[in-house]
Amino acid sequence: MTDPVASPPLVTLHPATGDQLRDVADLLNRAYRQPGWNSEAELLGGQRADEAMLRDDLANTPLGHLLIWQPDPTAPPMACVWLADEGRGTWYLGSLAVDTAAQSGGVGGQVLDAAEAYVRGHGGTRIRMQVIDVRDTLIAWYERRGFARTGTSAPFPYGDARFGMPRRDDLAFVELAKRLG
Repeated sequence: MTDPVASPPLVTLHPATGDQLRDVADLLNRAYRQPGWNSEAELLGGQRADEAMLRDDLANTPLGHLLIWQPDPTAPPMACVWLADEGRGTWYLGSLAVDTAAQSGGVGGQVLDAAEAYVRGHGGTRIRMQVIDVRDTLIAWYERRGFARTGTSAPFPYGDARFGMPRRDDLAFVELAKRLG
């Protein structure tokens, strides 16, 4: 599916600085572990991210970009997204999170629009991601935004606390992708 004529996103993303990584980790933990539209607390306990993990991801992924939306420059970020150039026009998208106070108001869609614009602006033609397979509502949201299942799946990394403490033993990842027009 190709994009309709894209309008400029309303959310402006910029790279997180090293001194913002703790706030980004806090945002990710609130968005994914506390009650809210994007919560996966019924599936996973423990933290979603910490400052050291984000620092390591940035250091070990030279083509990785941790982008934030910070409508008030004196306040912590309200949204974030991870993008990584995998080469040949494909980018990986992960950790899209919106503060629970701003969820269900269209901010997530605006962040996704801004992420897609960022990828296009850097020569990208395709975005892929992995989503926990039982997150039907989230998968449906991405499908409404033009993403489709690729048929590729991956096992959940049980035993690696960096990904959370699973509350179920049947988790896996499905891959979704979108060709950018």
